[in-house]
Amino acid sequence: MKKIIIGNWKLNLDHLEAIQLLQKINYSLPESIEDNIEIVLSPSFTSIRSLQTVISSDKLKIKLSSQNVSQYSSGAYTGEISAAQLKKLEIEYAIVGHSERRTLFNEVDSVVNDKVNRLIDSDIVPIFCFGESIDERKSGTYLNFIENQIDEGLKGLRKDKVNKLVVAYEPIWAIGTGEVASLENIVEVLDYVKNIIKKKPFFNDDNIKFIYGGSVSPNNAEDILNSKIVDGALVGGASLDASKFIEIIKAVEL
Repeated sequence: MKKIIIGNWKLNLDHLEAIQLLQKINYSLPESIEDNIEIVLSPSFTSIRSLQTVISSDKLKIKLSSQNVSQYSSGAYTGEISAAQLKKLEIEYAIVGHSERRTLFNEVDSVVNDKVNRLIDSDIVPIFCFGESIDERKSGTYLNFIENQIDEGLKGLRKDKVNKLVVAYEPIWAIGTGEVASLENIVEVLDYVKNIIKKKPFFNDDNIKFIYGGSVSPNNAEDILNSKIVDGALVGGASLDASKFIEIIKAVEL
């Protein structure tokens, strides 16, 4: 199975800066990297069309993700963007349930579940994020908390509709803090989650990737990405620096 490296640019870069970073990353990619690693970039909404135009015209192998999607299909929801609208822009992935959406914008599991289902209906691959706070980890309840996030967030998915799914462990205490979960932490949680999802009717070894996100950098990428259970990484701040992002990609043992 190919590894997947996703760069989440968050609330950074205008569309011109985004084009420049895309071109820097593409220029620096090792030859034939697409045979072993899928590269996905997640820019702001204002940059999606510009980047997609460059990717299409130059026939780049890099794919695009949205950072978010509406839980609604259409209607009077000012400021929202639907999965169908993203599909028209040839978006292949979308991030849902990111810890910043959950903590800063109060997105609960039922909202995340609606978003997952809207994406599946539009044939866009959800990058489903989950993870515990420092309080849950210290109290020892983090596995139960995560299991509930998985059960509620992925409720109702049908096997005949789920072509692909990316499941991203993003412990809240490691997002943008410089703190990184140990490899033992990551393996424990992803193994636990994989065993939960194996019992779901939509599970298929060939279409679900289990990845890690949380202060991923060139310093820790090699250990994380070459663990057998980790299928890739969701990279935040380091993805805004082309050289660091390329270092992370090159950390994968081909």
